[in-house]
Amino acid sequence: MVTAVDPLAPEGPPSRNRFVPGWRLPAVAATAVALATLIPFAALLVLATGDAAGVWPHLVANVIPRATVETVLLIGGVGLFAAAVGVTSAWLVSRYRFFGRGFLHWALVMPLAVPTYLSAYCFVELLDYAGPVQRALRAVGGFASPGEYWFPDVRSLPGAVLVMTAVLYPYVYLTCRLVFEMQGTAVIDTSRVLGVGGWPLFRRVALPLARPAVAAGATLAMLEALNDIGAVEMLGVRTLTFSVFDTWLNRSSLAGAAQIACVMLVFVAVLTALERRARGDRRYAPKGSAGRGQSLAPLAGWRSGLAFVACALPPAVGFAAPVGLMLRQAWKRPHQLADPALQAAALDSLAVSFAAALAAVIAALAILAAQRRRPPGWLALACRLSTLGYAVPGSVLAIGALFAFTRFDNALDAFMRAQFGFSTGLLVSGTAAIVVYGLTVRFLAVAHGAIESGYSRLSEHVAMAARTLGRSEAHTLFSVELPILARAIATAGLFVFVDTVKELSATVLLRPFNFSTLAIFVYEKASRGLFEEATVAALAIVAIGVVPVFLLSRIQRTGRR
Repeated sequence: MVTAVDPLAPEGPPSRNRFVPGWRLPAVAATAVALATLIPFAALLVLATGDAAGVWPHLVANVIPRATVETVLLIGGVGLFAAAVGVTSAWLVSRYRFFGRGFLHWALVMPLAVPTYLSAYCFVELLDYAGPVQRALRAVGGFASPGEYWFPDVRSLPGAVLVMTAVLYPYVYLTCRLVFEMQGTAVIDTSRVLGVGGWPLFRRVALPLARPAVAAGATLAMLEALNDIGAVEMLGVRTLTFSVFDTWLNRSSLAGAAQIACVMLVFVAVLTALERRARGDRRYAPKGSAGRGQSLAPLAGWRSGLAFVACALPPAVGFAAPVGLMLRQAWKRPHQLADPALQAAALDSLAVSFAAALAAVIAALAILAAQRRRPPGWLALACRLSTLGYAVPGSVLAIGALFAFTRFDNALDAFMRAQFGFSTGLLVSGTAAIVVYGLTVRFLAVAHGAIESGYSRLSEHVAMAARTLGRSEAHTLFSVELPILARAIATAGLFVFVDTVKELSATVLLRPFNFSTLAIFVYEKASRGLFEEATVAALAIVAIGVVPVFLLSRIQRTGRR
């Protein structure tokens, strides 16, 4: 008797620890990517065990305690205020109908286009003694000197918290807005039937359901604050990130900088653990409730005006104020467009960002191709570890990458001198290649997340059908899966491209001589008190950053529908 065999049925129960038979290239490629991304972390640990040349006692006694306290206060304040602003604005926009709601729905996202260091430079220009705000205050009050009146100092820890909150709160706003809109009317109507409405409805029902989103968004905001180097230097806050930069360049102690970087890794681990603990196993919304019958409660009169002011103030401070200042100063200085240094920095930014985006997309595809084929446990762990770069400050990655590739270049140069009599020089650490490498490791998780979202919508039956029709694993990947994932791949490349254009902390430490990006160009001008001479470059960074912000808001609204 002949038994019919389903060609699409698996041969047996899949093993959780056995890679799917067939094409082995994804496993090899994913292993290579995982090893390459772990190089900076391994090098950092090796370097931290080295001799800090007598700097370590000074760091322990004078640098690390103060830097740790200021880092805790900074990221704690940013997380707290970003959560308060993001949750409040998301709840108002998602649940109420009031004047200007349609405009504010996307305007609240716009501060994400302004890097923290640009915001800090602008607020120093606006609020410093020689800025327009204090000049107007002295003119109105008739004051002749700063001793005759009081004005808060923006170059302080509270100033840094408020400046960073103004541009980082959208991380919380986006996640919470999505959750509040996904909850639908079922939860809200049930609560109202039970007599819960207004503030108790928000406090007792909506906010607990959104706790995972609040934790995720606040953690992202705190990690961005921990990564910042330009804003904290401009605002006079000595965080651990600044201490790494100062110890490396000003004290000439790479080992001491690595030891401070290891302390920063503890902060990253604590923040990640707290986020996971706050999120737990909770979901963002009841299953199947997304986008169903959302009803908006109308607000009229003074309530509508109050809601408008509450939602309009954050984007006004985080986007309109700094961008308005940059536009005003750039309008007075059109000659900056002809600056050869600016043009060279723009070309370097475009080249490095494009190369990093391409490398990150290829690496993410390699990892995801292996993950979709049930890799063994060690490879699955390596794939997960390879995407941790986004959670680690850029300065930490820079130290590990520079140490590792400097050793490699020196060893290769010594070998070539001994064997062939010529010098190879610094093939990696002395070129833009190390910048591309560092940025790829830093933003690999961004590309991985965007492409993974596309893979989640791609049924495994598509690949199975292609294999049944005689296509090989490689042919299936390149002729079937990748064309379907074209939009997700393009989105991933765009996100990485924009992030690399804005990145400062890694590029300023990894860059070779005679190399500059738009972010470095602005940083160097601002460090010399000449930010107004870099406003065209700053506006270019913001203009590039607006594109993914608009795309992200559009994708989120389309996905909700």
